[in-house]
Amino acid sequence: MTNLKVHAPAPADLEGDLASLRGDCARMAPHWSAPEKHVSRPVPLSLLHGVTVPATSARLLEAMPEYGN
Repeated sequence: MTNLKVHAPAPADLEGDLASLRGDCARMAPHWSAPEKHVSRPVPLSLLHGVTVPATSARLLEAMPEYGN
């Protein structure tokens, strides 16, 4: 049997205010990094094949003014 060590999460400050939250975020920020900016190119229509859309979804989009008209 494997002995898995589980670390308890840090105690949450449920009564904290915005300043407390900002302090928590400032302490954690060095541990996180922003992802590399990725620019995607459009896919040629010739590569799109075998895509099916259920009729109910198509009707829903058709009823939305910014998509259907």
